[in-house]
Amino acid sequence: MIELKNANQFKRMRKAGKIVADTLALMRDAAKPGITTLELDRMAEDYIRAQGAIPAFKGYNGFPATLCTSVNEQVVHGFPSLRSLESGDIISIDCGAVIDGYFGDSAVTLPIGEVTEDLLKLLKVTEESLMLGIAQAKVGNRLYDVSHAVQTHVEKHGFSVVRDYVGHGIGRAMHEDPQIPNFGKPGRGPRLEVGMALAIEPMVNMGTYEVLTLKDHWTVVTKDKKPSAHFEHTVALTENGLEILTRS
Repeated sequence: MIELKNANQFKRMRKAGKIVADTLALMRDAAKPGITTLELDRMAEDYIRAQGAIPAFKGYNGFPATLCTSVNEQVVHGFPSLRSLESGDIISIDCGAVIDGYFGDSAVTLPIGEVTEDLLKLLKVTEESLMLGIAQAKVGNRLYDVSHAVQTHVEKHGFSVVRDYVGHGIGRAMHEDPQIPNFGKPGRGPRLEVGMALAIEPMVNMGTYEVLTLKDHWTVVTKDKKPSAHFEHTVALTENGLEILTRS
């Protein structure tokens, strides 16, 4: 069942979203060649807790960290570690926070040092697909209008959208109904209403859309080992229109 939020609930989600957005802004500044993903994770946790919030991912179904740090061919759910980032890498950083009982969730993929033009294109197209999907998250539209907008843009540029992982509703829980695929035919799915809160998150691969999960039971990688990018925003359908809650 899709839970519709009121203005007071959106106010709380706005607070969580700002903390997530500010954390990712901090990560943008810190993610340079030589830093480890574990250092990024500790920095993010310290910042989130300093704001009076709790890292949403840490302990979630046993996940051990504040951030998901997914490098190069890793799609999602990568563990922070002693791995140092190198020039030419890309890193997807997924971050969540909870405060006053409500969640915010967002992700960004960052280039490290000097990266190839192909990788820059992958990042650009993935972020564009997110914004095109968000543009379809309008009251009266259908959920798959969002999905179709993402898929169309991605495939037009020769990339593929991951099928096995999708966006989701969000609010008092990090994952709520509805699920939001990044592919599908327009005009289908639930009609979008005032009060919905959605975490829209394209995961886009340079090669095949097929993915595998590593032996740690968390880290998802592309089957062909080609790079992947991930961008995400939490959005609210308010009485005054669409609002991106995790924009810095």
